[in-house]
Amino acid sequence: MSRSVTAVEQAYRRHWARLLALLTAELRDLDLAEESLQDAFAAAVTAWPPEPANPPAWLLTTARRRALDRLRRVAVAAGKLPLLIVDDRPEPSSIPDERLRLIFTCCHPALSADARVALTLRCVGGLTTREIARLFLVPEATMAARITRAKKKIAQAGIPYRVPAGPELAERRDGVLAVVYLVFTEGYAATGGDRLIREDLAAEAVALGRMLRELLPADPEVDGLLALMLLHHARRDARLGPSGELVRLPDQDRSRWHRGEIAEAVSLLESSRPQHTADPFPGPYLLQAAIAAEHATATRAADTDWSAIARLYGELERLTGSAVVRLNRAVAVAEADGPGAGLALLDGLDHELGRHHLLHAARAELLRRLGREREALDAYGRALEVVGTDPERAFLLSRRAELSVR
Repeated sequence: MSRSVTAVEQAYRRHWARLLALLTAELRDLDLAEESLQDAFAAAVTAWPPEPANPPAWLLTTARRRALDRLRRVAVAAGKLPLLIVDDRPEPSSIPDERLRLIFTCCHPALSADARVALTLRCVGGLTTREIARLFLVPEATMAARITRAKKKIAQAGIPYRVPAGPELAERRDGVLAVVYLVFTEGYAATGGDRLIREDLAAEAVALGRMLRELLPADPEVDGLLALMLLHHARRDARLGPSGELVRLPDQDRSRWHRGEIAEAVSLLESSRPQHTADPFPGPYLLQAAIAAEHATATRAADTDWSAIARLYGELERLTGSAVVRLNRAVAVAEADGPGAGLALLDGLDHELGRHHLLHAARAELLRRLGREREALDAYGRALEVVGTDPERAFLLSRRAELSVR
């Protein structure tokens, strides 16, 4: 791979969302903005030197020119020219951050819940349509059509490109929080490819969480989401070994965790908990952050309070009814009360999570601990059929091979 191509890929990961948001603000047309920016990145592959001086400025100027070319071709440039006569090369610090406007546009209630998530992952997260389709477990063509319909609806319905205020902001909060967390989740544990961690995407979600906290400074669930992301993101340097292999949480080198981020998250969590109430964690993000804090503040893996984690997962399951939460609760219960108790909680989850490799991997590990090795081998096989990333596949293969040689 040439150095210029590598530079383009790095620029895509770092600047896609910010540049797309800025172009959308200028052009007032999400489709035109995305197509023009894609053209700019394609042009950069052949036009850039190995170390371009100012990638975001070059991409922004080129995308504006491509947008103008497109508008001229459809004979509507006259009405748009005032928005596009910005031909200098601003420094990166002078490019305003429009990502919050973009995410609120993508999360408008006029769009279906699935469309909001998919569009935000595409526009804010920079995921390809194929990656989003894998995340939703649908064909790529289905996802492409869903994203296209969402963009058309934004244009046809005249959905405003702005951050709402007052009651409208409160009504939109839950949808935006859910989408930001999904963006983070894809960065923390990618659904497919050769990388388990997309650190740039996780960092993007954390930055969005900080912006949301500035917008909603007294909202416990916004604080909870930011704390949750920080607690997970703080472990990024310890989650993979020197060859890119997966390192399980109990085996991670805790000296490599980012203690400053953990301390910030714990402070957020403590300040956001309601005082003098029987329900100290009233929302799902605060509950999940409390669980993550139990892991992050344990000095050693052996010091982890699995009983507290199992109890918190029980509260979270009652609040959400989520099958994924039940899966995580089963793992915690297995640590607190033994593998048999955890295995029992996995019963009935195959209908909802049958294509989720973590269900089969968890079952395999618990069967292994119970000495039911033949059943464990079968479960590892089912996990391998649906696992998405290369590091996780390699880990599952190694675990299965350890049983096979006995």
